[in-house]
Amino acid sequence: MDIIRELEKDFMKKEITDFKVGDTVKVAVKIKEGDKTRSQSFEGIVIARKGPGIKETFTVRHISFGEGVERVFQVHSPQIDSVKVIKKGKVKRARLYYLRKRIGKHTTVEEERGVAKNQADVVLGKEGVS
Repeated sequence: MDIIRELEKDFMKKEITDFKVGDTVKVAVKIKEGDKTRSQSFEGIVIARKGPGIKETFTVRHISFGEGVERVFQVHSPQIDSVKVIKKGKVKRARLYYLRKRIGKHTTVEEERGVAKNQADVVLGKEGVS
């Protein structure tokens, strides 16, 4: 097993964007058309992360023209140009498959707040006031 892990290290990306399930991300994917390559972005909510090491994948879901669209990406794929976190989500589950049954506004995830709010309180001098 150690030999396999050593071989996989060569193919793994060194820098990976830190994102969790529930975050809204924008994934830029390289697409080759003939002899040209271009970048196409796919934005949505991360509903699952699976697998260890080089086999790790994540599923992104968004609604396009009233239809739910899901794509599964490999974290260490050379086809993925970048992953940007648009919004941090606050969820209590590891898999958000229940979003598949929801429609409209109910498909959104509550935004995680706290860091920015606490920093604003310190600047205004509200720290420690009850």
